[in-house]
Amino acid sequence: MSATAGQAQSERSLAERLGLKAGQVVQEIGYDDDVDEELRRSVEELTGNELVDEDYEDVVDIVLLWWREEDGDLFEGLTDAMIPLTGGGNIWLLTPKAGRDGHVEPSDIGEAAQTAGLSQTSSVSAAREWSGTRLVAPKVRK
Repeated sequence: MSATAGQAQSERSLAERLGLKAGQVVQEIGYDDDVDEELRRSVEELTGNELVDEDYEDVVDIVLLWWREEDGDLFEGLTDAMIPLTGGGNIWLLTPKAGRDGHVEPSDIGEAAQTAGLSQTSSVSAAREWSGTRLVAPKVRK
């Protein structure tokens, strides 16, 4: 396999690890110069859509929330990220891996998510420097 083919497979698998699908609208919050550009490209390639930013004024299927320890109150960040989500949408909380600047402790993520009314469903290695935690709102029983 050539390096290019291996790289393409790696890029595809980054977005696929997040369970993204073609046609989904993905909003990105917390973009800064430390985000993983390979993951961003992978998301755009798989969904077929450019990432929309924090100023997007319609509903979205997925929110990619880049979060670092110094970004402030995680509960508030999660609460704000829930606003544009469609029913059934979810938040991928992307935090620096352990040992990296800005790492957020898993216990802090769990506490903030629970307080915001979200359930943690899975965690993945989202990129070389970033961990991903999938957060969903509980389904309402009728």
